[in-house]
Amino acid sequence: MEEIITKLSNFIAAKILKQPKRVISPTESLISSGLIDSFSLMDVSLFVEDTFGVRIEDTELNADTFDSLEQLAKLIMSRQ
Repeated sequence: MEEIITKLSNFIAAKILKQPKRVISPTESLISSGLIDSFSLMDVSLFVEDTFGVRIEDTELNADTFDSLEQLAKLIMSRQ
């Protein structure tokens, strides 16, 4: 799970936030804190699908499923 979180964190920091040196905690709120917006969710979803081979439904692109790296990593692991 740690490797998945690291890849997600690096992608979000570099590509979404444009802050490659930023460290995102596994439990840090992504959506509810405003760190990433709804447009960025699509980019993260595509990254997950391309990198991990896991399909994420449009209905899952919300704070209930996607609000932390830890939540997202658990979702990815459950589908691999």
